[in-house]
Amino acid sequence: RVLFCIIKKKIGAGESMSKKIFTEKEMNQLKRNSHIKSVSAKSITYTDEFKRIFIVEYEKGKFPRQIFEEYGFDVDVIGPQRVKSSADRWLNAYRENGLLGLHDSRTENTGRPLEKELTLEEKYARLEAQNNLLKAENELLKKIRIAERGLKESP
Repeated sequence: RVLFCIIKKKIGAGESMSKKIFTEKEMNQLKRNSHIKSVSAKSITYTDEFKRIFIVEYEKGKFPRQIFEEYGFDVDVIGPQRVKSSADRWLNAYRENGLLGLHDSRTENTGRPLEKELTLEEKYARLEAQNNLLKAENELLKKIRIAERGLKESP
């Protein structure tokens, strides 16, 4: 029982993933970015377009922070942890469901799981997206191996 209380205190029961609370000034700054759908004191909702741009740029080898900064976001305001968690969430959604996984369906979602059969075009698009992501990952791994070999060979 004591251990549970200690764990609960350390984790911070009831806290959101990001502890950052945006000020009114920060929220207004974020709202001016065309890639943001909405902002509250505790959360940011990005446009589906930005999520697609993010995936394309990431596949080209750019880092999440670099992508956010290039598209007008102040990472110091957003917070590096929020950038990382958004990137991880979008990449996982993209791997699992292709571009459909990036769509914000909260306004349309009835709470029931999606059970419709995908068309051949949707299946093809999903497989193509997964293939492109795997190709980008392989290219990145090749670059890392080459860089590691260069470090081992240098005196």
